[in-house]
Amino acid sequence: MQSPLSNLQSPIKLMIVAGEASGDKHAAHLVAALKSLRPAAQFEFFGSGGDDMRAAGVNTLVDVRELAIMGALEVAGALPKFLRVFRQLREAAQAQKPDAVILVDWPEFNLRLAKKLKRDGHRVFYYISPQVWAWRSYRVRQIKRDVERMLVILPFEKAFYEQHGVQVDYVGHPLLDSVRVTKSRVEFCQQYGLDAARPIVALLPGSRRKEVTYILPPMIEATKELNQSHPELQLVIALAPTIPREQAQAIIGSLPSLTLVENDTYNAVAAADLAVVASGTATLETAIIGTPLIVCYRASELNWKLFTPFIKVPFVGMPNLIAGREIAPELLQDQLTGANLAQHVLEFVNDPARLAQAQENLAEVKEKLGEAKASLRAAEVILASLS
Repeated sequence: MQSPLSNLQSPIKLMIVAGEASGDKHAAHLVAALKSLRPAAQFEFFGSGGDDMRAAGVNTLVDVRELAIMGALEVAGALPKFLRVFRQLREAAQAQKPDAVILVDWPEFNLRLAKKLKRDGHRVFYYISPQVWAWRSYRVRQIKRDVERMLVILPFEKAFYEQHGVQVDYVGHPLLDSVRVTKSRVEFCQQYGLDAARPIVALLPGSRRKEVTYILPPMIEATKELNQSHPELQLVIALAPTIPREQAQAIIGSLPSLTLVENDTYNAVAAADLAVVASGTATLETAIIGTPLIVCYRASELNWKLFTPFIKVPFVGMPNLIAGREIAPELLQDQLTGANLAQHVLEFVNDPARLAQAQENLAEVKEKLGEAKASLRAAEVILASLS
């Protein structure tokens, strides 16, 4: 069988499937890396993604904003939409016959898609591993069956997959390439009317709409309490691009002391003395920037009861998992109340020694992530496999 790379006149067709804001970003960087490694080649990219992937040249048949859903009940309610998207992507793969399919994170959907695409005869690569080492570890058997090669981003993941007989490459963490701070604290404060001499607390309520409905309200309650007891604190909400401003504004209501920031999360976190971050990719982005953080999470009671029995690790925050100890407090479910969050914020911002220690701990986490250029190394593995 002729390699797709052996004839530069024939396009290299790659299907890329991402389903969340972070996956869209990582997939876009991967596309750019593939192009940079084969500048003379013709690429055709199609699949599921968002603004970043479209800007990189991917024909997105499905927009990630349709799919930013969490929780068993919410997913069940959106099942017709997911089935439609599933069929659409499978039919697109059958019609366009890509040289490879690259699945990016988003395990609840992508592992099911991998099973079908593998049966249809497609080559399946998986970039950014599901956290099977943390919960539902039985899924590694499915990965071994349906995925040709795993491209993992955490150092300990390589040994885990090797133990289970999965072809795996550790490529480094893509956030080391994508997290970029472009403004100083003074510049950020000037842009948003803040006082650089006063403490700043950044609030990151998540990238999924349902997350925000559960996590933002206790953040707002904490803000109201802090406004009354410590008016010198400046509270900033950094919205993910997948969250409509109208949704956040409906929860926030009338709080003139609160600054709402869109499409400027990295600068907001870098300018802050402390960040309160919904569990997920943003906790690691915050760690890379080096801002001390509190990890928080809240879901519906049913979802919490359904999923917590499957969790096999002592922490949910990625910085804590990588450090092997709690370096960022975690306020989960019933612990995430306005009063409790306000107390934890004050304990941090009133203790310069604790803030300094947290910054040292986060520097260790960043070092453990390894080298940058993960997207480039992932692209090298994929192209070598297609040769």
